[in-house]
Amino acid sequence: MTRFLMIAAMLLTLGLGAAPMAAAQDAPEAEPRAATGGASTLEDILARQRGEQVDDAYRRLDTGDPDSAAGTVDQLGTLGFASDSEVYRALRYGTADVTVSTSAAAAGVLIQDRGMWWLQFRQGPLLTWGGYGLLGVIGLLAVFYLLRGRIRIDGPVTGEKILRFNSVERFAHWLLAGSFILLGITGLVSLFGRIGLIPLLGKDSYAVLAGASKWVHNNVSWAFMLALVMIFLFWVIENIPNRHDLKWLAKGGGLFSKGVHPPAKKFNAGQKLIFWAVIVLGGSISVSGLSLLFPFELPMFAFTFEKLNAIGVPGWLGMAPFPTELAPHEEMQFAQLWHAIISFVLMAIIIAHIYLGSVGMEGAFDAMGSGEVEKQWAREHHGLWVAELEEKTARKARATPAE
Repeated sequence: MTRFLMIAAMLLTLGLGAAPMAAAQDAPEAEPRAATGGASTLEDILARQRGEQVDDAYRRLDTGDPDSAAGTVDQLGTLGFASDSEVYRALRYGTADVTVSTSAAAAGVLIQDRGMWWLQFRQGPLLTWGGYGLLGVIGLLAVFYLLRGRIRIDGPVTGEKILRFNSVERFAHWLLAGSFILLGITGLVSLFGRIGLIPLLGKDSYAVLAGASKWVHNNVSWAFMLALVMIFLFWVIENIPNRHDLKWLAKGGGLFSKGVHPPAKKFNAGQKLIFWAVIVLGGSISVSGLSLLFPFELPMFAFTFEKLNAIGVPGWLGMAPFPTELAPHEEMQFAQLWHAIISFVLMAIIIAHIYLGSVGMEGAFDAMGSGEVEKQWAREHHGLWVAELEEKTARKARATPAE
C-alpha cells in the first residue's frame, strides 16, 4: 500500500510539472526588453559598441502622444502624455513637430542622431590610417634614398640647356603646388588639432590657429581649382598614354637601376600617372570641397548613392542599398570624410613627386625652377622628346634658305 501511494505521488508530481512546461512552450515569446522596462538591454549596448546594426524601433517610436501632452509653458511643462525623454527622443529621430523662425534648409533639425558613426570614423580610422599612411610614405622614401641614393646624370654634363616648360606653365605648376601645400597643412591642423595641437599649444592658442587655418583653407581652395584647370589644358595632350609607357613601366623607369633609361616623350609613364592622379583626385577633392562650402546648394552624395544603387554597386559588395534621403548634416559628413580620405591619398602621391623633383634626382628641379634643363639629363629621361625637338630644329633649318 505504501509503495502504491509513493508511485501515485510521483506520477502526480510529474503531471503537475509537465503542465507549466507545456504552457510555457505554447506561450508566445516574451518581449526581449521586458526585464528592462522597454529600455536598451546589455546586448543592445554591446551590439552598438561592436558596430552592428541594432533595430532601435522600440526607442525611435516611443515618443508618447504629443497631441495629448501639456503645453511647454504650462506648469507641468511637457510632462503628461509625453515626458521630457519622449520629446527629446522625437527630436533625436526627427519625428517632432518643430517650428523655427528661419527658412534655412536644416534649421528644423535640432538633434542629428545619425552623426555618431561619422564622429567615430573621423576620430578613429581616418586619423590613424591617414596619419600612419603619410608617415609610411616618408619612411619608404627615406629607405629608398639610403639604398639607391640620388639618381645622377650618367653621361657627361655639357652645360647645354633646352627649354622644358615656359613661364606660364611654371606659374600654373607653382600655383597648384603652393595652394595644395597650404591646403594640406591647414587641413591637417583642423583634423589633428584636438589630439596633437591642443595638448601642445593650449586651447586658446589653438583656437586662433584653427580660425586662421579655416580662413586660409576656404579661400586658397579657389587658387587650387584655377591651377587645376590650367595644367589640364596645358598638358592633357602630352599625357595621353602611348606604347612607350609600357616599356617605361616594365623597367621601373630606371629608378631602381643605374644606367637604365627607358625611352619617353616629354612626360614619361610615371609623370603621366601623377598627372592623372592630380586631375582626378584633385577634381574630386574640389567637388567635395564645394559641397562643404555650399552644403544646401550642392549636395552630392544622395544623388551619387541613387545612381550607384541603380546599377547595383551595393549588391556587388554584399552591402545594403546606400541611403538616398540625406539631411544636409549627413551630406556634409559624407563630403568631409571623402574630402579627407582622397586628400590623404593625393598628399602621399605628391610627397613622392616632391622627393623625385628635388633631392631624389639630379637636374629634375630645373624643369620647374628656371624652365631649362641640362640636355644630357633630357636625353636620358626623355630621349624621344629630345629627338623630336632635334628633328623639328633640323626641318626648320632645311626649310630656311642659306644666305
